[in-house]
Amino acid sequence: MIYDTLIKNAVVIDGTGQPQFDADVAILDGKIACIEPNISAQAQRVIDAEGLCLSPGFIDVHTHDDMQLIEQPDMLPKVSQGITTVIVGNCGISASPLKPRYEIPDPLNLLGLKASFRYPTFADYVQAVEQAKPKTNVAALIGHTTLRTGAMDELDRPATDAEISTMKSALDKALASGAIGLSSGLAYATAIHAPTSEMMELVPVVAKYDGMYVTHLRSEFEAIIEALKEAFDTADSADLPLVVSHIKCAGKSNWGRSEEVLDTLHQATKKQDVACDCYPYAASSSTLDLSQVTDEYDIFISWSDPHPEVAGNMLADIASEWNLSLMETAQKLQPAGAVYHCMHEGDVERFLSYDKTMVGSDGLPDNRHPHPRLWGAFPRVIKHYCREKQLFDLPQAIHKMTGLSAEKFRLPQRGAIRVGHWADLVLFDFDKVEDVASYTQPQQAAKGIQSVWVNGEIAYANQKIQGQGHGQFIKRSHSSS
Repeated sequence: MIYDTLIKNAVVIDGTGQPQFDADVAILDGKIACIEPNISAQAQRVIDAEGLCLSPGFIDVHTHDDMQLIEQPDMLPKVSQGITTVIVGNCGISASPLKPRYEIPDPLNLLGLKASFRYPTFADYVQAVEQAKPKTNVAALIGHTTLRTGAMDELDRPATDAEISTMKSALDKALASGAIGLSSGLAYATAIHAPTSEMMELVPVVAKYDGMYVTHLRSEFEAIIEALKEAFDTADSADLPLVVSHIKCAGKSNWGRSEEVLDTLHQATKKQDVACDCYPYAASSSTLDLSQVTDEYDIFISWSDPHPEVAGNMLADIASEWNLSLMETAQKLQPAGAVYHCMHEGDVERFLSYDKTMVGSDGLPDNRHPHPRLWGAFPRVIKHYCREKQLFDLPQAIHKMTGLSAEKFRLPQRGAIRVGHWADLVLFDFDKVEDVASYTQPQQAAKGIQSVWVNGEIAYANQKIQGQGHGQFIKRSHSSS
């Protein structure tokens, strides 16, 4: 037997949460072929991993990389931090199915301008991604706001029966073509007028394909408990697994409520399949939302179409220079993007520690000045929350970024170092892993990530992209797997 790659002397953290162990790992034909204390067989490439950790490739369950996979398929912000699989279509916004008839509304514009939306069917999108040959694997949700934009001329009202029928038809076709479920972003102006009943019309279509429901809650502020209950009811009405996106207690008056939120989540898990994801920062990032303009916390302007020269400054500083109120300044900047320092670190730690919390970056690759989470989320979990804060041990940290994610998003043969699984792997130096990306200089690759394999092929090593893209489009099969 001659293996393709043999990784010797690694400290294996297998993604299951079980204790680490020393082993050699062999790769053949894109999959993990052997895991033993000492493999003496030959290999085309032998790597000595002495003193290094080998884990499954990280799974970024919350991304907005829909267009990046096609336009920037090297996926450098992701593979450089050890990510081998991304979930796109979050927060109700997806690249397809949509052939826009009018200008792209907020927050769909986070993915790109009107010209970028060239995929009237999900099958068109899959074909475009596969032709681009991205470095990472991808699985895709279908966005409720995308469905609304395709079916409705005005989004500031509930959909009519005819419009819901159009949405259901488009959703059905997308799921039949391999989409893994439905996402919503009910906090946004483009979806906030959709009543719960509108979502409950759509979720049975998802159930038909054994999919899932992922939601950016209607509120992450004071009304978060009511918003959680709406999400539970929506998923439960069609017996769908639920993932609550980027769980947080936003707004100063909401700080400290993480215990109450987690208790509400935990009670729901006794009756239905509920999990959540979280990014490891106390600041959020999105478009500049006038309803979130406040002087209670810092708001950083990441981009502005009419005033690009002020990107990289605090809203309060811009307002002072212009001699305007915060609201007047925000209105003058529109459309724009912002980073909101709206969370309390204690809440972030509590959410990350919860046993059903996965890690997602929620990075915005199209932002001119992105949140550092785009480049640094997963190394930050290892460095800051595992190594320094000791919120959890390394096997638990890796489980939150691999095995748990593969389980909840039903990604077969991913998320664990097991014989027969796809060889999505990351080799890193635990003592040196560091998120270098900062709020002032966010586009910086992490340190300590030695090598990354996607489907058995080297994708990143020596701080550089390597070889061709070997990412796969992971499609939902029509039955449980």
